[in-house]
Amino acid sequence: MDGSENFVPDSLSGSVLVLIQFDVCEELRLDRIRQSMSARTLSQPPMKQVAPAYVRYQRPPVIEPIESLLLESGERVTGELKYYDYGVVSVGLRLAFAGDWKSLVQLASRWVWEVDFASQAQPLVRQRLERAADALSRPSSRWLSEDYFIFHVREVTGAPTATELMREHGMQIAQLVRGERSPLSKGECGEVLHSQISYYPGDVAVIGWNAAFIYDTAAGAETAIEMLEYANSQLLEFRHYDELLTGVLDSVYESVGKKRGILAQWKLARSASGLHTVLIEVGELTERADNAIKFLSDMFAARLYKLAAAKVGVPDYKNLVSQKLRTAEDLYRFMLEQFNQARTFLLEAMVVLILLIELFYAFEGHLF
Repeated sequence: MDGSENFVPDSLSGSVLVLIQFDVCEELRLDRIRQSMSARTLSQPPMKQVAPAYVRYQRPPVIEPIESLLLESGERVTGELKYYDYGVVSVGLRLAFAGDWKSLVQLASRWVWEVDFASQAQPLVRQRLERAADALSRPSSRWLSEDYFIFHVREVTGAPTATELMREHGMQIAQLVRGERSPLSKGECGEVLHSQISYYPGDVAVIGWNAAFIYDTAAGAETAIEMLEYANSQLLEFRHYDELLTGVLDSVYESVGKKRGILAQWKLARSASGLHTVLIEVGELTERADNAIKFLSDMFAARLYKLAAAKVGVPDYKNLVSQKLRTAEDLYRFMLEQFNQARTFLLEAMVVLILLIELFYAFEGHLF
């Protein structure tokens, strides 16, 4: 449908976008990705306002278009791959939509709960990365994944303002964000609709932990889509660091628990050195993921990102990683202390032994 004059009552048009993201390695060398694939660099994220010099990626992701994909459900979607330097590959699959609120709610529920997008997208990503294997630094043996759904409505009968749309169709919007076919309670609707943000009277984004609703033009919606994609990629990275640190700490605890005695404590130096190396690497990687995009003056984009990150859980996982880094630092200092105590004891024992030998030889002449 091209215009509101062709709409029947309560009709709307737009698209459904699903983001499927994979943590594939510690770092992606984007220059090699570009050389191996027909990909382009995203110089800066699209913004509501014209602020090209103020909102930018430190290391812009690389985008590669993909051929249309036929889902197991029979729907054909278009899409693209986005490669982030901190080891995340994002698959965006888009389906054009035109219909009424009821049919969109049913589509949303089916896609959220019944379609396994990760299993369909993963072979596509693996196939692409096989062509650029040298671009992956320290590939992951097991890929963590995240998916997120975005329901973008461009046009609605009568072109209502955001306030009018929320008043008349708040129930359906809440169902979309929750992926529910049945109407939600008034309290739950209020909880969902509380997480909304607007820039102009005619646009609004309602953001949830697993899905978001956007009412905006195609160009205007790109700001929210970009921020949601970036926030989910951060969530994936912090989940990876959380698992990595959990495994490292469990291993070190086990190692420390088995080491008894002075000589065993002497061996802690190697374990402490390995732990310190992990601390440095994780600190550098988390800083890179956390600072991948800069908001220097675009306050709307910054607020939108903050809301998106909070809803998907980025701060929670970031805090978990920070706590485990502090625990690892305390453990590192403890191991060094144990090693230093063992070294001091051995050095003192050697000094005593040398003195005893000297005394023995000093008195040997007098005794014999």
